[in-house]
Amino acid sequence: MAPQQQGQQGGGQQGGGQQGGQQGGQQATQQQSQSNSQSNSQSSSSVLSIPQSAPAGGITITKPPQTATSYFKLAENNLITFAWNFTYVLATPTHLTVSAVGENGNTYPVGPTNGIIPGTATSVVWDPWAWNQMPGVTPLTQGTYTLNVWDDRGPGSARQPGFMAPNSALQFALYTPQSYTPLSSGWQCVGCSGSLSTYTAHPAFAGLITTLVIMFLSGYSLVRQAMH
Repeated sequence: MAPQQQGQQGGGQQGGGQQGGQQGGQQATQQQSQSNSQSNSQSSSSVLSIPQSAPAGGITITKPPQTATSYFKLAENNLITFAWNFTYVLATPTHLTVSAVGENGNTYPVGPTNGIIPGTATSVVWDPWAWNQMPGVTPLTQGTYTLNVWDDRGPGSARQPGFMAPNSALQFALYTPQSYTPLSSGWQCVGCSGSLSTYTAHPAFAGLITTLVIMFLSGYSLVRQAMH
């Protein structure tokens, strides 16, 4: 075969190899693009879609009842249970933060895990007495407290459809029991000791006594006249 023909055939084979490589690269690129598109489609389908018309989520405290302020004793083994129900919460929180804020502004974590509980939890058990036994903490004192519960967005998060709004609707009170003092040790009723003097010093009480005395004397005089 002539050298010119061999060169043409070799060039044709080389060109065919280049075309084949280009086609193979294009096919690989197309397959990768399709794979990425499918992956993005699956990822977008897994994202929670909440309609804007949905109400804002929240919790409703079920324990203790909110009909009146609940009083809890600061004493050993006196545990407090807070419970709630979720309402309209479509986006499940990752975690919840529960805390108690006193009248003096001090904030205390509620629960055995420093106030951080799973986002699906519907209750928490608190031991205030155990907290006061920990060294270096600000102790709980007698007074009124507000229970705060919020999700992983924080205490100041805005109301948003389907997301849990922060809750601070529950107020409760802690009190310290007085130690027992027997009568033999000189116990006295502080609220009763001055009650009689308070009544006798009141003008209404004095007026009532005067009226009774006048009625008695008048009745006595009428009885004596009738007898004579």
